[in-house]
Amino acid sequence: MPELPEVETVKIGLARLLLGHVISDVDFDWPKSFPNDPIAAKAFVVGAKILGVRRRAKVLLIDLSTDYTLVIHLKMTGQLVYRSGKEKFGAGHPNDSLIGELPDKSTRVTLTLDGAKLYFNDQRKFGWMKLLPTDEVMQMSFFLKVGPEPLDPEFTPADFIKRLDRRSNSGIKAVLLDQSVIAGVGNIYADESLWAAKIHPLAKVGDLTKVRLTKLYNELQYVLQLAIDKGGSSDKNYVNAEGKKGSYMDFAKVFRLEGTPCPRCGRIIEKTRVAGRGTHVCLNCQKKPRA
Repeated sequence: MPELPEVETVKIGLARLLLGHVISDVDFDWPKSFPNDPIAAKAFVVGAKILGVRRRAKVLLIDLSTDYTLVIHLKMTGQLVYRSGKEKFGAGHPNDSLIGELPDKSTRVTLTLDGAKLYFNDQRKFGWMKLLPTDEVMQMSFFLKVGPEPLDPEFTPADFIKRLDRRSNSGIKAVLLDQSVIAGVGNIYADESLWAAKIHPLAKVGDLTKVRLTKLYNELQYVLQLAIDKGGSSDKNYVNAEGKKGSYMDFAKVFRLEGTPCPRCGRIIEKTRVAGRGTHVCLNCQKKPRA
């Protein structure tokens, strides 16, 4: 599933291309991908102008002039692909649908715009595009449960520590992956930020000092912003429909680098399993807590 930087990459690309377009038609081939009342879709999507593209956690929001919003979750294999003459953009799960002829067998929803089209492709059909009144979007159960944005300027180290302390008896990686604690952090950037802060993924939150947690806050912010700047992780997501990939993995220090020397101390990076996820760690830099 894409993490915050990957979804932010999609948002940035679509915000550049979609604003001001008017939607002239909407087609879908799988009701669970577009679980909306057809009458409402005709009334509030068809004829609407696109006013904005936002992101909250791992979810995209396309705001319409009808005071409705299309809420989009890409899940495991979702893609959004924009086509308009020579202008192409696509991001999401990497397969040929990003650069091939569309619609294809993975296309679930097609928004016809004035002079362009936006395709929502999803091979495994777990993603969705829901239509809601804009002022009700943040009342969705998902948004009521999700934690704050880690890159929000108002999200301070003190806020970070306070939220982590709610799960003081839990391992730090499991807490970072908990979307109700902090939004958008997944496996790649949890491993990278923990390595940078010299914290073992199994260390209990309650055993970490405020100084170490503040260091983790700073490293998490740095890693996430770098990943956004680099267009996300190169082996998982494309930046555009010409096949240009995000380059963050060129800068990764431990993730998927098991068997290679730690760039800080030279010890061989190991792969283990923490919180049900493959986890990459340097046991010299990140001392394992005592049982």
